This record gives sequence, structure tokens and C-alpha cells, in this order.
Amino acid sequence: MDALSPCVVFAPLTAAAVLAGLTSIAKRAVVDTVALVGAVTTLVLTVALWHRTLDHRVVHWFSGWKPHRGLAVAVGLTADPLSAGVAVLIALLTLCALVYAWRHLESGSHHLPVLILLFEGGLIGFALSGDRFIMFVFFELMSVAAYALTALLVTDRGPLEGAINFALINSLGSFALLLGIALLYADTGALNLAQMGQALAAHPPSPAAVLGIGLVTVGFLVKAAVVPFHFWLADAHAVAPTPACVLFSGVMAEIGVFGVARVYWTAFAGAVGPHQHAFGLVLVAGGAVSVVVASVMCFSQQHLKRLLAFSTIAHVGMVLVGVGLMSTDGLAGAALYVIGHGAVKAALFLLAGIVLHRTGSLDDEYLRGRARHLKVTGVLFAIGGLALAGLPPFGLSLGKGMIEDAGHHYAWLPWLFLFGSALTGGAVLRAAGRMFLGLGPDESNTEPADRYGESEEERETRDAADRTPFVLMAPAVVLLLVGLAIGLTPHLAQHTETVAGQFRDRAHYASAVLDGRDGRIAVETKVPKAAGTWWSLASALSAVAVAAAALFRRRMVDASVRARARVLGAPVRALRRLHDGYIGDYAAWFTVGLACVCGSFALLVR
Repeated sequence: MDALSPCVVFAPLTAAAVLAGLTSIAKRAVVDTVALVGAVTTLVLTVALWHRTLDHRVVHWFSGWKPHRGLAVAVGLTADPLSAGVAVLIALLTLCALVYAWRHLESGSHHLPVLILLFEGGLIGFALSGDRFIMFVFFELMSVAAYALTALLVTDRGPLEGAINFALINSLGSFALLLGIALLYADTGALNLAQMGQALAAHPPSPAAVLGIGLVTVGFLVKAAVVPFHFWLADAHAVAPTPACVLFSGVMAEIGVFGVARVYWTAFAGAVGPHQHAFGLVLVAGGAVSVVVASVMCFSQQHLKRLLAFSTIAHVGMVLVGVGLMSTDGLAGAALYVIGHGAVKAALFLLAGIVLHRTGSLDDEYLRGRARHLKVTGVLFAIGGLALAGLPPFGLSLGKGMIEDAGHHYAWLPWLFLFGSALTGGAVLRAAGRMFLGLGPDESNTEPADRYGESEEERETRDAADRTPFVLMAPAVVLLLVGLAIGLTPHLAQHTETVAGQFRDRAHYASAVLDGRDGRIAVETKVPKAAGTWWSLASALSAVAVAAAALFRRRMVDASVRARARVLGAPVRALRRLHDGYIGDYAAWFTVGLACVCGSFALLVR
């Protein structure tokens, strides 16, 4: 049964290899069918693996070389309920993306399914990795596939610029990750996470180990697009095909936070020891800054994909806060938030793709009233905006409430989440009001439309624009229902808290991986407080209020209030100017973030 985990990883990679040989000789229908068969097979295997992990961790050693006297002599995969659950989310979003693209996506159509399946294999392999070496290999595999997906229309300037920005900043993150792994290997002589954790816990952390921990963390934070490593994400989303955006925002950014959690609780926790809360404080600070900056940027966008991309940065910041709380309930809330956000955000990107298919644009100000005929799309888009704002009983509300309960010692935390949820959800609702109802003043000519990524769009689909094919709409509906089901499933919060407690237990992880013993541990669970529901309702109502204020502000406020709003808008304009698409500036901010994270770890841990 331990062969199940490599099957999960290699199923999409095998399908991609088969497709690579078929694309030049087979018809489009054959290519799409093979891709869907590969995606469905992977989803079935991931669900089976997740079900298996409910009994015990599933450990696989390649070539059958098991540890000898507690020393790992081969690379391996380790699946627990949390990592297997992430794999299920990856497989589900991949299937939805391929269904959306089935015989309808025109741009780079023959290469798209190959790259998406390669991307899926890299993501799942990363989630199940139990070794730093193969973790880095899968990290690079998903990165290269993502760069190619972004530049699918390589002859166009926009996709090429977005892919270059994406590749360069993420390559800097990869260099940081590789250097961190090298320093930790030099200090411990181990690449296996469990073995490295035991070696680091055996003595106080050396300067090389502290620097290695910081560099590895930075590498994952770049992939998570945490401020100030975030600039690449919106540029990539603006030009990438819609199916790629589903995976970029639905799971790729979140996988970076998962990487931080995985390496911390399996390898770093013993070394950090009494400085655990200091380590967590760095993560909480990074998450909080991401929520504030990205929420403001989200609300200032008019390009739908950039708007949704900045909202992803804000919500990933909330997930990072949950992980940074260094508690079982905080991690459980973050896990539920990842699933709920991934489903809802993927649905919103698919709906944005439908808007592009039917109207030929993604500029919500230009589209004011031009999408009135898309009634079903408009209703679903508004529901997605409310879900993004945290409306109960969607899964985001449940996860957010658990994180807020876990962070009760931070009195400002519910207000931070209220701010982020209101602005990001309000931005989506404002766009819905403009496009589908024609609300708000006509401001399509108040600002130049030459901002990076906000030029005219080309339709991705080859079908007639006078109808919405079923395969474009169905995945969005399914994903919204998944986001709703997360919040309605009985006892899911308590079960996830148990799973999170097992994920955090370094000793049991090491025993299962290195000794083959995997005893179940008891984890005390708590029922989420009702206060979390009230905060979620407040977030949803605030999002509606923010959207209404943006759409009806000329009726609701007088000239003096508008003048003060223009003054307050100066910092927003300055923030927008920082996101200019210039790679040199982005690299400079990467350096600033690297210095802040590594310097903070050095000061707090030493």
C-alpha cells in the first residue's frame, strides 16, 4: 500500500509524457480526453491516499531502501492527512482547470494540458516530500511549468514580460532555498526532514543553521507571494491563461505557506525551541503586512485578474498568520482556510474567464453594464465575492474563525481580518455591480488604461461569444459548492484540529519515518466560538458596504468628504507606483525582505 504515494505523484507526470508525444500527431479531442483521464485518475488516487492516511502515515522509500539505525539512506515520500488533503485539493483544481479548457481554449491549446499536468505533478510531489532534496526538485518542476504556462503566448509582449518577472523573482527564491538547504546539510549531514530535525534538536542552533532556516523560509515565502516578495504574482496572473490562474491562486501560493509549516514542525521546531513564538512573530508580521498592502492594492484594481491576484496575496497573508500563531487550532484554521479559499478563488477566476469569453475584456470599468446579459455568471460572481468576504457558512468563515480564536492574545487580529475581507470581498462585489448591473459612475476615462496588465484582452476561447459552453460554467459551480460544503460538514473543525496536532508532532513524525512506528496521538480539540461567526458576518456586511460606497459615493458623500478621500488616496497611488513591472525594483524589494527575515531570525533566535 505504500506504493500509493508515488503513484499519486507519477500519474500526472506519466500523462504529461504521453501527451507530449501525442500533441503533434493526435487530434485535439484525443489530447483533451487523455488529459482528463490523467486528471481523474490522479484525483481518485489522491482521495484513496488521503483515506489511507486516516489510519496511519503512508511512508514510501524509493528503491526499497529503508532507514538503517535511524539514518535515512534514500529519498522518500511521506503522506499524512494534511499533506494528502493538500494533494486532493491540487488534483480537484487541476481537473476543474482541464474541464474548463476542454476543446474550448484556443491559445497555446496543445501545450496547455501537458504543462498543467507537469505542474500538478510538481505540486503534489512537493506536498508529499519527506526529503529536502526531492522537495527542491519538485519545487523547481512546478516553477518551470508555471513559467511556461504564464508565457504560453510567447509571441506576445505581455505574457513574456509577466513570465520573465515571475521567473526571475522566483529564481531568486530558489537560490535562497538551495543555499539554505546546503547550509543545513553542512550543519546536520542530513537531507531527510525527520533526520535533520533530530540533528538540529541535539544542540543549540549554529549561525549557519540559523541562516539556513532563514533562507529556506524566504524561498517558500517567495512562492507564497508574501509582501515584499509578492510583486510577480499579479503580473503573472494578468497574462496567464485562466486555467493556469486557477492553480496559481487556488493552490500554488498556498503551497509556499505549507512548505514553511512542513519544514518548521518536522525539522526546525527542535532547534528553535524556546524561541518558537519569536519565529512565529516574524510570520505573523509578514502575514499582517501582506493583508494590509494587498487588500488596498486589490481594491484599487480594475483589471479582474489583477484584482483577484491581489486578493490572493491578502488571503495567503491570513493563512500565514494562522501558521505563525504556532498552535494546533491556528494551523487547523489555516488548513481549512486554504481549502475554502482555493475553491472560491478558483471559481472566481473561472467566472472571470467566462466574462472574457463573452465580452472580450477584463476591465470592470470598461465593462460597466456590458455584462448585464450574463445573469448566471453575475449571480455566481457575487456569491463568490460574499464567500471571499467570509460569509457563513462558507469554508473561509470557518477557517477564519478558528484562526481568530487561536490568536485571541492578539486583540487586533479580528480587525485585521475584517479589513482584509471587507476590501477584497468588496472589490469583487464592486466589480460585479459595475459589470452585471451597470452601477456606479462611468469612470472608464478618468485614468489612462496603460497600467501594466490592464490593456485590451484577447479571447482565450475559440467558440462563438454569444453563448457560454457548459464546460466553462460547470467547474465554477462545483467549486463554489465545495467551498460551501467545507463550512457545512459536521465536526470538520474538530477533525482538522486533530489532524493538525498530528502534523505538528515532530517526535511521532520522526518515529514513523525513521523507525516505522506510527502511533496515534491524542489531541484536545475545541469547538469554534460563536464570536467567529459574528466577525464573519461583520466582514461580509462590511464588504457589501464598501462596494456600495464605491458604486454610489457621489450620491452618498458631499464634496468635502470627497476632497479628504483624495488626500487619503495619495498613499494608495504611491503604493500602485511601486507595482510598476520593473524587475530591478522587484529584485531590490526581494533583497529587503531577505534581510528582514534572516536578520529577524538571527536577532530573535540567537
